Amino acid sequence: MSDAPPVRSRPIQPLPDLLVSQIAAGEVVERPASVVKELVENALDAGATRVEVRIDEGGMRRIAVADDGWGIPAAELPLALRRHATSKIISLAELERVATLGFRGEALASIAAVARVRLTSRTRDDPHAILLDSFDGALEPAAGRAGTTVEVIDLYSATPARRKFLRSAPTESAHCADALRRVALAHPRVAFSLVVDGRTTLAWPAGDWIGRALAGLGEASAEAHRVLEREVGPLRLRGLLGLPTAARGRADRQFAFVNGRFVRDRLLTHAARQAYADLLHGDRHPSYAIFLAIDPALVDVNVHPAKTEVRFRDAQAVHRALMQAIEDSVRAGAAEHPALREPGAGSSGAHDESGEAGAPGAVPGSLADLARTGSARAWTGGWRPSNLPSASQSALALAFGAPGPRVGEPATHEGNAQPDDGVAWRDPAAVAAVQPTVPDAAQTPPLGFAIGQVHGVYILAQNARGLVIVDMHAAHERVVFERLKAALDEGGSPMQALLVPASFRADPLEVRVVEESAEALAVLGLDVSVLAPGLLAVRGVPAALADADPASLARSVIGELREIGSSRALAEQRNAMLATMACHAAVRAHRRLSVPEMNALLRDMENTAGADQCNHGRPTWIQIGMGDLDGWFLRGR
Repeated sequence: MSDAPPVRSRPIQPLPDLLVSQIAAGEVVERPASVVKELVENALDAGATRVEVRIDEGGMRRIAVADDGWGIPAAELPLALRRHATSKIISLAELERVATLGFRGEALASIAAVARVRLTSRTRDDPHAILLDSFDGALEPAAGRAGTTVEVIDLYSATPARRKFLRSAPTESAHCADALRRVALAHPRVAFSLVVDGRTTLAWPAGDWIGRALAGLGEASAEAHRVLEREVGPLRLRGLLGLPTAARGRADRQFAFVNGRFVRDRLLTHAARQAYADLLHGDRHPSYAIFLAIDPALVDVNVHPAKTEVRFRDAQAVHRALMQAIEDSVRAGAAEHPALREPGAGSSGAHDESGEAGAPGAVPGSLADLARTGSARAWTGGWRPSNLPSASQSALALAFGAPGPRVGEPATHEGNAQPDDGVAWRDPAAVAAVQPTVPDAAQTPPLGFAIGQVHGVYILAQNARGLVIVDMHAAHERVVFERLKAALDEGGSPMQALLVPASFRADPLEVRVVEESAEALAVLGLDVSVLAPGLLAVRGVPAALADADPASLARSVIGELREIGSSRALAEQRNAMLATMACHAAVRAHRRLSVPEMNALLRDMENTAGADQCNHGRPTWIQIGMGDLDGWFLRGR
């Protein structure tokens, strides 16, 4: 390397217009998918109701976008390929309130700088179409319907070095399909089609926004989603939110739109991630399509040439509103699950005693009735608590007490239909009660009535649709978790002092954690102190977990504190610690439950936020419809 100062060899001079356009094209036209996006957005701004996209060889040889919009007058066609020429805005005031997808006047000029563009357009008042070819700039009459067709031929032929950075034709075709999908999701009243190398790969007719969102999110979300519709001040929110059971290994089905524009916004992504935080495994990603409508004056879309970034005037307010809306929707009680809506539809089907049943696998419920805007609420059907034995009318106790007989072990009681395992909260009269006759569909709660257990792990219940199978540990874990969170939010978990302290051996690091985190433990409802070197004593436990094993509970929480460290980290990881406590306190497998206990758990699930998943993201119940059961046994065939 030479130490000599650089020598000025060239004077300052303006760049040629073509080179300026090619530089700008590097930001706007990253790959063929960028061309598809820009041309489709132009078509929508022109009032199109039908858009057809054709690509050949991944878009590198040819991209054609045809629409039935207003068209471009012949006199204005030459301006369409000039930089910063647009019909969208004419002043700074309009720039600050942009309501169209395009507005910069760069897209067509940038594309024409790196490829040959043939633009054919006809207004509804013109007798024929006019063709403009960027190769020579000549205008000539052409055949064509009302609307505009833009052909991009030999992309990057003017800058061949850029082609070396593109992937294979199938990969680029997939990116083009994704670009079209993102734009189409926000415009359900427009029909879209995609033809790749002569084969139609996407055909979406005009329809409603929920149907379009379902088509975009894929089959996994079709039967596991919730619909969000809410207005918060100047912000209107709509969305189709995939339930945690439909989570994916990749974050490739997450769509956010602001005023009809697809954006990649960290603020919106973070709000959604926070809303799903305690419902998913760390390596799973939810699917969603979220649409925000806001006054254009409150959002700046002039941030990046690709127009995929925005800035909100009050970013924190938008973040809070979106996070709360998503959280309320996906954390509704089990009674709000779409699979439990409208008995008699979908795979659960109306069951006919003649053996005929609904089509297995159909999506249950009508989409129009899936919109839910509030937080979890009690089921409001015809069923009332008076239909249950008295023990089922009260909330399920947070801990089931000392373990009862395991499945398969002989019961030690006599003359009783259910084992008496010393659970103090149980109503003895209810234990001996006979299971009530299951009422008709209008009188049955969403998760139905318990009819038994399988190996002490799963609860079987009958509802209006058919059979419900519940993982009792996972379900109870969520119920306990939500109640612990509620208690902590109200000022800390109340503590139950122990008459006799429970002691256990601890290593030096565990002892140090207890000494340094006494305040954090107290907030969680635990009183743990050092009894002697290497010995800890538990003197109080959360009142909600009064019947849990104190030593085991304290050890698990100390282990969490040991991993988390400081009190600040503890605040950030509060839910993780409460999830550990809930998992420890939840009823274990092979625990025999009475029918009233099982029914009480089902009622709690229906009224507990997020009860569809346990604290680790696993489902807590599944529905098997009568149509499925009939199909398995070939009834009606």
